[in-house]
Amino acid sequence: MGETAAPTVASRLFRILEAFSPERPSLTLSAISRHSGLALTTTHRLVGELTGWGALERAADGRYRIGLRIYELAALTPRGTFLREVAMPFLGDLYEATRQNVQLGVLDGDEVVYVERISGREAVPVVSRPGGRLPLHATGVGLVLLAHADPEQQEAVLAKPLKRFTERTIADARQLRGVLADVRRQGFAISDRQIELTTLSVAAPVHDDSDEVVAALSIVVPAERTDPMALVPAVRAAARGLSRALGSPNAQALPPTAHLERP
Repeated sequence: MGETAAPTVASRLFRILEAFSPERPSLTLSAISRHSGLALTTTHRLVGELTGWGALERAADGRYRIGLRIYELAALTPRGTFLREVAMPFLGDLYEATRQNVQLGVLDGDEVVYVERISGREAVPVVSRPGGRLPLHATGVGLVLLAHADPEQQEAVLAKPLKRFTERTIADARQLRGVLADVRRQGFAISDRQIELTTLSVAAPVHDDSDEVVAALSIVVPAERTDPMALVPAVRAAARGLSRALGSPNAQALPPTAHLERP
């Protein structure tokens, strides 16, 4: 058997940063050591370097959290930042019409990464958040992105075990394959209580200037007493407007708007 390569300095730094999560936004030095699997002395040295650079910040109580330097770097991501800036007016219009959660997500591997979300006090609580990730097969935006992904990527997702979040999660590859075909044919996706039994989402694809699907836009609403088909025209109109703003040739030829009455 070959020898296992010793972890590099970079990999140790990544392990420290990965110790933080939405559930663990601030950590003591010993907790960072425990979650990263690094010795306390190594953790102390590397955390000191990350803090000096600005990747971590030390609070008055001695706990550490992610620093603003990481946010500065994240803001340079072209796929997220530019897309978000162009999308905000369309997301805002959809939110004003519904007062529910409006989201924008992009494909990253076998997950969707949410680059923006608009919500309010009247909106149903959701698990997604800007910068957060969820599996493709169980979310509205994820189904849209997966339906328009390369065939090889689709097959890679279908070949893996599909995590079940609720009793309504699509966890069967054959069923998922049929759903993806429907999404491509219909031009939208409905994810009904797949992540949480209290919510459903309606999503539509966003195209760029080469008419490739580069993102998906969705609305998440309470599952009870909601007709998802009533939301489809507004969601598709918002996605079409964003596609038009990104220069999509097909979007230019379609009707400009469809309106949803504000509740």
